[in-house]
Parts: sequence; C-alpha cells; structure tokens
Amino acid sequence: MSMPALFDTILVGNSIALNTYLICLLASGVCGVMTALSAAFRSHASKSFLSSLILLPTIVCTVIAMVNGSIGTGIAVMGAFSLIRFRSVPGKARDIVMLFLAMTAGLACAGGYVGIALLFTAIVSLGMVILSCIPLGSERCMELHLTIPESLRYADEFDDLFAKYLKSHRLLQAKTTNMGSLYKLRYRVQLKDPRQGQALIDELRCRNGNLEIALCEVLDSAEDL
Repeated sequence: MSMPALFDTILVGNSIALNTYLICLLASGVCGVMTALSAAFRSHASKSFLSSLILLPTIVCTVIAMVNGSIGTGIAVMGAFSLIRFRSVPGKARDIVMLFLAMTAGLACAGGYVGIALLFTAIVSLGMVILSCIPLGSERCMELHLTIPESLRYADEFDDLFAKYLKSHRLLQAKTTNMGSLYKLRYRVQLKDPRQGQALIDELRCRNGNLEIALCEVLDSAEDL
C-alpha cells in the first residue's frame, strides 16, 4: 500500500457494501487484538478487560457505520454512549488509555481508514510495550506489616534498620490488637536491594520478639474495569 493510499478511505458514497463492512470489521478486530496484547504485557489485566478491548473496536465500528451521516441516529448513539459512563468504575490511567485506543481504532475503521487504524494501533501498542519496560516514575513499592508489643516505641524503634535496608518508608497505619497488648503497623517501603528482604525481616524479628512480620508487593488497587 502506497503512502497516499494509506490515508484514503475504502468507503464509496453513503452506502456500505457487505465486503467493505467485513473488511472494516476484520481490521477493527485486529486492532482490538493488538490493543489487548499490549495491555496484557507486564500487567495484571483481567480476562474480562482484555476481552472487552478485543471486541470494543468492532462494536464501535458497527455503531458508527450504522450512523453513516444520519443526524438523528448520531444523536441517539451519543445519548446511549453517555449513559455507559455511569456504569463505569474508576480505573488506572493505563486502562483508560487502552480504552481510548480501542475506540479510536473502531472509529477509524468505521470511516474506512483501515490503513491508518492498523498503523496507529501498532505504533501506540508498541509504544505502550516499550514504556512498560522503562522504569518511569517511582520504583516498585512494597508493604511491610509488623506486629510489635505495646512496650516498644514504634516511632523511632526501627529507624536504624530502615536506614540500613530501605530507600524510603512511610507509616500508613498503626492499630492495637489482642486487647491492646500488641500494635499492628503497616508501612509503605522501598528496598535498597530486593534481595535483602529476608535480612530485614530477620533483624526485625530480633526487635519485635519474633512476632508476625509480612513483606508483600503492592498490587494495583484500582477496581476491575
């Protein structure tokens, strides 16, 4: 396909032939698959969300193809889509970008710009994969759950160990348990070396009387889309 033809639509006139519609539908499905694969790369995406990304471009393509210049139908479709947002739950920024990518691919295919839709989806999907491999923003955080006796002063009792093993730490929660005889602490921490997690736990055990300690990875807390 030459460069000028890439930006040409395959639609002719206001009517859509069956073969043209099937080509647009197939292209939107391919865009959906590429979007889902990039969304699943190094991510805890659910099967439901990935299936939605695959099917969303084909649905958008069909809906927009049905409008095809009809103002009344377009207004009805706009009203229907506006109701969907009230059924949506908050999601991660990455998931929202993937949804917009899937919808954009469906819109482009509905307009007959199959080449642009495939090229755009491939470029953005590749960009998302590359960005997933680059450590941008804050490094991976972990949560430290620590149980201590009431006799320990947790405000400064572990400062030397935290300085030795952690890049940063922040107390998220402190609550009493076992009739007030124990404290349960929850920290958000970043290890200097992930391999020193066991050494940190061993030294903390010597301070808290061998009570319960847990060091776990923080997973995305956004609700499933």
